[in-house]
Amino acid sequence: MAEHESEVAQVHQSTDNVEKVATTDVAVSDVVDEKAPFATPDGEEPNEEEKRTLKRVAEHLPASAWLVAVIELSERFTYYGTQGIFQNYIQRPLDGSEGRGALGMGHQGATGLSTFFQFWCYVTPILGAVIADQYLGKYKTIAVFCGVYIVGLLILLLTALPPALEHGSGLGGFIVAIIVIGLGTGGIKSNVAPLIADQYTRKKMAIQTKPNGERVILDPAVTVQRIYMIFYGCINVGSLSLLATPYMERDIGFWSAFLLCLCMFLVGTGALVLGRKYYVVRPPQGQVITDAFRCMGLMIKHFNMDAAKPTWQAENGYNSVSRWDDHFVDEVKRAIIACKVFAFYPIYWVVYNQFSNNFVTQAGQMEAHGIPNDLMQNFDPISIIVFLPILELAIYPVMRKLHIPFKPITRIAVGFCVASLAMVYAAIVQHLIYAAGPCYDSPLCDASIIDGVATGNKVHIAIQTPAYVLIGLSEIFASVSGLEYAYTKAPPSMKSFVQSMYLLTNAFGSAIGEALTPVAYDPAILWMFVGLAVASFLAGIIFFGCFYKLNAKEEELNALDADEYGPDQHGVAPATQVGK
Repeated sequence: MAEHESEVAQVHQSTDNVEKVATTDVAVSDVVDEKAPFATPDGEEPNEEEKRTLKRVAEHLPASAWLVAVIELSERFTYYGTQGIFQNYIQRPLDGSEGRGALGMGHQGATGLSTFFQFWCYVTPILGAVIADQYLGKYKTIAVFCGVYIVGLLILLLTALPPALEHGSGLGGFIVAIIVIGLGTGGIKSNVAPLIADQYTRKKMAIQTKPNGERVILDPAVTVQRIYMIFYGCINVGSLSLLATPYMERDIGFWSAFLLCLCMFLVGTGALVLGRKYYVVRPPQGQVITDAFRCMGLMIKHFNMDAAKPTWQAENGYNSVSRWDDHFVDEVKRAIIACKVFAFYPIYWVVYNQFSNNFVTQAGQMEAHGIPNDLMQNFDPISIIVFLPILELAIYPVMRKLHIPFKPITRIAVGFCVASLAMVYAAIVQHLIYAAGPCYDSPLCDASIIDGVATGNKVHIAIQTPAYVLIGLSEIFASVSGLEYAYTKAPPSMKSFVQSMYLLTNAFGSAIGEALTPVAYDPAILWMFVGLAVASFLAGIIFFGCFYKLNAKEEELNALDADEYGPDQHGVAPATQVGK
C-alpha cells in the first residue's frame, strides 16, 4: 500500500466538531490549518460533511494486481480463442463443402454442444470456490487448475490434428477436452477475480491532500470499481485472440489455432509461478462454507435472518453451541443479499451468449467479402476496450465530481436494457437476411453454392457490427458491476464462493439457451431474438424495481469488511505473500 505523505492545506469548514487523532501507519500531518480546525487530517476517515462534499477518487493498483491481470488475460485469450471457433468446428463437415469444419453436426448440434460447454464452464467454479475457501486458498487452487486446463488443451489439440479427425477421433476427443477444460476454467474463474481485488488492502475511506492543495477522499469502493474495469479490460484484450484464430482455422487448420491458445496459456501459467512471492493471499478458512449453509438452515428453520446468531439463540432459550459469532451471521446475510441480486442474471447471459453461437451462424448467412464469419465476434471486445477508458477516465469521474450517483444496481439495470437493444438489432439484421436473395429465409441453400462452397444472402457481413458493439457496452454495465458486487458484498472468508454463485448464473443462462436450441433454425430464430429483447428489457426494469433501495445501503454493506478486522485502519485481513 503506497504511503500518503502530504500536508493539510486550506479546506472547507467542517460541521463536525470532533477532531480526529491520527493513529494509522499512513504518514499523517500532525498540524491542522488554524482556519480549518475541524478538518480531518490526512490518512483519517472523512467525517459526514466531507463525505458529502469532497470528491472520491481511486488509488493506483499494486504491481501484484497487474500480475493477476496477466494471468486472466492469458486464460481468456485461450478460452475465447478456442470457444470462438467451436461453432464452425462442430457445425461444418470435414470435407469443406461449407467452408472449413471438422465434426459436421449442423447448426443445432453446434449450438447445443457449444452451449453445453458454456454451461459447464460456469458450473465448475463452485468446485474451485469450495477448494479455495476451505482447503487450499485462492493461489494454490488456481495453480492446480492451471494444470488441469493444460491437460484439456492438449487433448483438444491432439484430437484436432488431421490424422485424428480422419480416423474419427474428433468428436470423442472434443467432448473429453471440453469437460477437462471446463474443470480448469471453473477452478480459475472463481478465484482469479477475488484474488486481484485482494491485492488492494484498504477497506476504509481516507482523506488525502493532493500536491495542488485539493482534498479528496480515497474511496475503496471506487478503487475496487477501477480494479474490475481494468480486470475486464484485460479479459477483452485476451479475447482479441479471435483476430487470429479464425484466419488460422481457415488457412491452416483448427489445430493451429488450438496450439496458439495452448502456448499463450503456458505464458500465463509461467506468470503465476514466477510471481508467486509477490501475491497477497488470504488463508483458507476451514469449514466456512459448511458453516454458512448451517447458518442459512437456522434462518429458514426459524423464519428469521438473525436466528443463527448466538445472541439470538441465547435470548430465545436455545442451548445450541455455534462455531461462529454474530458478525459471521451478518456476513452470511450480506452474501445472501448479493445472491438475490444475481437471480436476474440468467436472462442477461442468454442474450450475451448469442454472440458466440447464433451470431456466428448469422454472420455465415451473409456475404463475407473475405471475412471469416467467426471474426466478427471481435467487435465485442473492441467496443469494450474503446468504451472502458472513456467511462473510467472521463464520464465516471465527472459524475462523481458532480455527485451524480451511478451505483452498481443502477449500472446493472442499464446493462440489461442495452443488451435488449442488441437483440432488437440482431432481429432486424435477421429480417434483412431473409428479405435478400438468393436463398431468402433458407440461407446457404443450393442456389448460393459457388465453386462448391455455399455463400450467404446478399447482405454485407459488416452490417452485424452494431449488435456486437451493443453487447460489449452492456457488459461494461452489467458484467463488470456484477464482478464488483460479488467481491464487495462477499464476506472475506467467502469471496471465491460468492464469486462462484455469480458465475453460476451464467450456467443457468446457458441452460436456458440450451432449452432454446430447438428454435435455433431458420426462420424461427428471428422470433427468438425478438423474445430475448423483450425478456432482457423487462428483466432490467423489474430488477431495478426490486433492488434500487440497495443503492442507499451501498456504503453500509461495504463497511462490514472493515469491521471484520478490528482496530486496523485499513481493515487488512491476516494475509501473507505466497513465497514468504
